[in-house]
Amino acid sequence: MESLAHLPPPNSNTLLACLVLAMLMSPALGSHHSLPERATAQIRWPKAPNEFLAAHNRARAAVHVGLLKWSQKLAKEASRLVSYQRDRRSCQFADLSSTKYGANQGGGGYNMSPRQAVNMWVKEGQFYNHAKNSCAPGHHCGVYTQVVWNTTSELGCAQARCVKGTTATSLTICFYFPPGNYQGESPY
Repeated sequence: MESLAHLPPPNSNTLLACLVLAMLMSPALGSHHSLPERATAQIRWPKAPNEFLAAHNRARAAVHVGLLKWSQKLAKEASRLVSYQRDRRSCQFADLSSTKYGANQGGGGYNMSPRQAVNMWVKEGQFYNHAKNSCAPGHHCGVYTQVVWNTTSELGCAQARCVKGTTATSLTICFYFPPGNYQGESPY
């Protein structure tokens, strides 16, 4: 993978706010400016697979489930989808309902690292009640439970960044196999 210039990471509170807003707002509610949209290159962090794996496996170790392995096949699938979203959808969230894999996606600051993206999902774990297998109202624990789903063993992720009007964003998509997040089942 090619190296990018090292830029300072965005503030984690800003990233979380962007994720929440992205999940709650329709893409049509964005900027009212009529500046042209343009996509930029897919993000290629020098050690992205290791960074994605390390962040996932830290969360999994905390709840005593097995470590994930990197899957080039899943990474290719994620890359194909994130590239499509970048090129045709200005980094809007993808429709993941028909994928045969487990999936997470997140949006945030222009230079969001793999670790920061995964940490956004893991942070939702504070609202997950394992004893009741439930999530606090107003939160999206499914992103967390997919990260720690016990029977999942493989991971592949990709990122892209876009500029839409005056807003610069990134999109991260991760695929998991076997998938998790089955209704009524506990992740571990």
